[in-house]
Amino acid sequence: MQAVTAFSDPPTWVAEAVIYQIFPDRFRCSGRVEEQRHLALKPWGSDPTEQGFQGGDLYGVIDALDQLQEMGVTCVYLTPIFRSAVNHRYHTDDYFQVDPLLGGNTALDALVAALHERNMRLVLDGVFNHCGRGFWAFHHVVENGQASPYKDWFHIKRWPINPYPGSGESCGYDCWWSIPDLPKFNHSNPAVRDYLLAVARHWLERGIDGWRLDVADEVPKDFWVEFRHVVREVKSDAWIVGEIWGDARSWLQGEHFDGVMNYRIGWSSLGWAGGYALRQGYRNPNYPLNPLSTEELIHIWNTTTSWYRPQVNRGQMNLLDSHDVPRALHSLNGDLKAMRLALLLLFLQPGAPCIFYGTETGLAGGPSTERSSGPEPGCREAYPWDQHWSADLRSSIQQLAKLRSNYPNLHQTALAWRCFGSDGLVGEAEGLEVWINRSRVKSLALPEPQATAKVLWSNDQHNAPGSITMQSALMLATSPS
Repeated sequence: MQAVTAFSDPPTWVAEAVIYQIFPDRFRCSGRVEEQRHLALKPWGSDPTEQGFQGGDLYGVIDALDQLQEMGVTCVYLTPIFRSAVNHRYHTDDYFQVDPLLGGNTALDALVAALHERNMRLVLDGVFNHCGRGFWAFHHVVENGQASPYKDWFHIKRWPINPYPGSGESCGYDCWWSIPDLPKFNHSNPAVRDYLLAVARHWLERGIDGWRLDVADEVPKDFWVEFRHVVREVKSDAWIVGEIWGDARSWLQGEHFDGVMNYRIGWSSLGWAGGYALRQGYRNPNYPLNPLSTEELIHIWNTTTSWYRPQVNRGQMNLLDSHDVPRALHSLNGDLKAMRLALLLLFLQPGAPCIFYGTETGLAGGPSTERSSGPEPGCREAYPWDQHWSADLRSSIQQLAKLRSNYPNLHQTALAWRCFGSDGLVGEAEGLEVWINRSRVKSLALPEPQATAKVLWSNDQHNAPGSITMQSALMLATSPS
């Protein structure tokens, strides 16, 4: 293993970032994309479980940047934007072309410029494990069979291949999770590596600030070593985030990624904030939604942060939810106070908090039917720009972003956590303490000398210095400033 050096550390800007994840087709339609004119798009707000496109585009993201920046967002993460025949665009057809429905390459250039003018950053989603059936090299193999010079770009098991197999039939090639429309790349082929590394280089040179890497643990590790060298060569402070859902120690030693999508922070925070009112029934071993005691929560957090160097903990992408899991407010059964507590827990972690688009509007997972709500694709609903919001959490997120900025001790190192009764959680940093009460039925009285300490922040105007109201929190100064 290579020695840990500055080259191996995550970029320092990540520790102070607040990220906003956008699913482009469902975020905002600008009305300025020529490609969309006269096309049969789905009406905005259609059931997210349906196929088709609702027309969100990158100019729409630009139109929303003032609102996002006011909320405290400093970095935008876009799920895939390259040409694809599917609305989530994880079925890539051409990695060098932004989808025309999103505005094409010109729209991305405009977005990069608009972000950088605001001192904001952009992270793109890289799907380098597999492509779509429409990817040009795979299409060449479909048309030419064994005569195609691109046949070794994929793992062909038998000829002829069958990209549209019937029930019980084999497609004849390796694909992601046995889904025939997602053929896997053959990373042992130098031409494949050169192509994918050229993609990484191209968009960094065009101005993006990092890559989030889809199903990163299913790609050979030595490819990511090369990838990291290319990325750092082009942009020394670019952020590399792998989609690893659990223990990522073998990926965060300085050779592969700067951080991962830290889902452990998400499901544990929801499990504690929601308690026994948490909606249960969702089954994902990597994202277990179960009620947690305070002791269990602290154990999970301490275990997670102990796995990594402090620099790595500051380079994590921490999140409550995403395009792949139920929305946090859905999991919390619509409890807005619990949602605010979960957001607070998220913002108190070392690393960058990531807000899933529409969280601030109270989105909770699609139409109000169990058939389409909750897990993906129900969580990928359209942003309610012209509709009534079920909640407005913008000020809460703005306050939390300011809290992190004003008190860097809260995120530069992991807070020391301890219990205060069954429903009280206390986080300590140098000169600061954060007291959190998740109880829905009783306030908590603070012990001395905390009861007389200076209150620096509170999420409830009724919090007195000596107590914490139900489902509330406050931050105290424990030493002179």
